[in-house]
Amino acid sequence: MENMVSESFKYMILGMGIVFVFLYVMVLVLQLQTRLIKKYFPPKPPETGNKPDGVDKKKVAAAIAAIQHHKNFANK
Repeated sequence: MENMVSESFKYMILGMGIVFVFLYVMVLVLQLQTRLIKKYFPPKPPETGNKPDGVDKKKVAAAIAAIQHHKNFANK
């Protein structure tokens, strides 16, 4: 019985060690991947200019009108 307990602890430590090594190697590979991606695919600098910010003024006006209509309809 004592031999089985020691064997189980041995396999438990072995399994936990293998998982730890795998996770450590995975972290190293992900860090290397991050460095390579930043080196070969650098982020684009933000563009500064007089471009519109992507907001459609007609859609904003329609949303405001719908909200106002809803408020007026709810008060009646």
